[in-house]
Amino acid sequence: MNIDKFLDSHEKKDLLRFLTSGSVDDGKSTLIGRLLYDSKLIFEDQLSTLKNDSDKMGTTQDSGEIDYALLLDGLKAEREQGITIDVAYRYFATPKRKFIIADTPGHEQYTRNMATGASTANLAIVLIDARHGVMTQTKRHSFINSLLGIKHLIVGINKMDLVDYSKEIFFDIKQQFSDFLDSVDIPDVRFIPMSALKGDNVVDRSKIMDWYEGDTLIETLENVNITNDRNYVDFRFPVQYVNRPNLDFRGFAGTIASGIVKVGDKVKALPSMKESKIKEIVTADGNLDEAFPPMAVTLVLEDEIDISSGDMIVHTNNVPKVSNHFEAIVVWMNEDVAKQSAKYIIRHAGQNINARVDAIKYKIDVNTLSKHVAESLELNEIGRVVVSTSKPIFYDHYSKNRETGSIIFIDPVSNTTVGAGMILEGVSPDNLPGEDREINSLQDHVEKRELLWDSGLVSEKERIIRNRHKGKTILITGAKNAGQHNVARNLEKELFKLNINSYYLGKRNITEGLDADIGDAFWDHDEHIRRVGELSRILTDAGLIFITPIEDIDDYDLEKIKVLTSPYESLVINIGQSKFEKFEPDIIVGDSVDIAKIINSVLKLLSDKQVIPDYVI
Repeated sequence: MNIDKFLDSHEKKDLLRFLTSGSVDDGKSTLIGRLLYDSKLIFEDQLSTLKNDSDKMGTTQDSGEIDYALLLDGLKAEREQGITIDVAYRYFATPKRKFIIADTPGHEQYTRNMATGASTANLAIVLIDARHGVMTQTKRHSFINSLLGIKHLIVGINKMDLVDYSKEIFFDIKQQFSDFLDSVDIPDVRFIPMSALKGDNVVDRSKIMDWYEGDTLIETLENVNITNDRNYVDFRFPVQYVNRPNLDFRGFAGTIASGIVKVGDKVKALPSMKESKIKEIVTADGNLDEAFPPMAVTLVLEDEIDISSGDMIVHTNNVPKVSNHFEAIVVWMNEDVAKQSAKYIIRHAGQNINARVDAIKYKIDVNTLSKHVAESLELNEIGRVVVSTSKPIFYDHYSKNRETGSIIFIDPVSNTTVGAGMILEGVSPDNLPGEDREINSLQDHVEKRELLWDSGLVSEKERIIRNRHKGKTILITGAKNAGQHNVARNLEKELFKLNINSYYLGKRNITEGLDADIGDAFWDHDEHIRRVGELSRILTDAGLIFITPIEDIDDYDLEKIKVLTSPYESLVINIGQSKFEKFEPDIIVGDSVDIAKIINSVLKLLSDKQVIPDYVI
């Protein structure tokens, strides 16, 4: 074969970056070792050393059997403990694609290493030990993968050989984990039963698990489509340095974070806001007419503009947000806790900026994905924070652009990385927390809203006389598919029969209407709850009994809706197992849903609270 032709075809192959994650000892390193072995990508001397090390370490059940994990566990501490501590990167290629693998640690104290590996990955493999099922660390890693914008997830239910290749166990774990994944935003999820040690469904199809009809792991990795994952719309070019080899040349070097740039495009430099046009796109292999991510190029402009390292070049008609106050989801990676008013250095788009954590809004329980009010974030905890910077930064929402939406928190004394953040939205300086309390608290917002409320000429009393009842919000909560939608519809119908002005609003009515401009990511849920609360205030003010089902609501969300709905009250019905800790629902319904009984209980409660007078019922 012609070597030049081979190298040319190899260079043009698509590159997929992926990582392995999951709980400790789920077989991540073994899987990658087996993947390389079955793909015939281990040299003879490596294989010989691997066999000798396997016998020496005694980590396999049978003598002469290879421990594939040793291929990646290169550190002495890792081999001795049989765990992965650092992130191990490996490169390999098949006839269809090139790959870079990040083998990340499963131990909780090394979650920060896992987040590092996920930050540049296109796809994640989450392994689950078939003997143990879904663990806390499995959920934590999957949640972090979703926060970091990974759109493709392969769930490898591993060690199927130790559960007799049970089809029932595979589907039980698949259902259990699918229920958890319903609450996170990963659009492409695939489940594969496998045995990394024996090689079942890794490269070769398992002859024992003939009940599985999907692709093997390598087939999935080779064929998954990642072409639409990058942002080719919003051109963002953080300048890394000014390229000035001589007096006749001045260009701006960096890596294109997103978007496409062409010669002749009108561009704007930030923060100066000066405009120019692209004169040349220069690379080591010659000039180009256009460039796209993640290409490293030097841009030459038609005009002499003062641009320095840390500045950004964008299209004139598509500028990122600019602010020195914003909110972010943070994965904390240090034993020194994050506290309100603590000062850090943040690394963003190639520059270091002094910053301060103004407020910690809440932290997230990775098991239930419920939110809890917090004053600090400890090691491996995830929370939503408000950040102020010493100078404005140019950013996009993380879901729109991973490069301009990500930040790293650095301790200014030790210079160590202590946290990784995903920027969500800007915050007005008027809404920043004060010294004694947060000015932007929900209660303050409601007080200001009510003070400025533009009322009509029909009073609340007149509406009550006409309707013969007060306005009221009824929230029907519970886990997904608990039956709350059916209860809500029937409740509206029964109230309507009593000539009570009731209105049912389903989840889809909101997501396809009010929420059409926001996504399904975890961080979008906060905005969804805010809109439901504001809508509730309007409909109850109109005198309606507003009924809406909300899945998987927690204490934080419930309090938010109750405050936003005020001065009108909310009635909460919970169906199935409750996630509430701080609040007690007004009506608690077990797993057995008796709609008629629930409706009678609601009517009685509305009567007791004098929302609906007895004579109406």
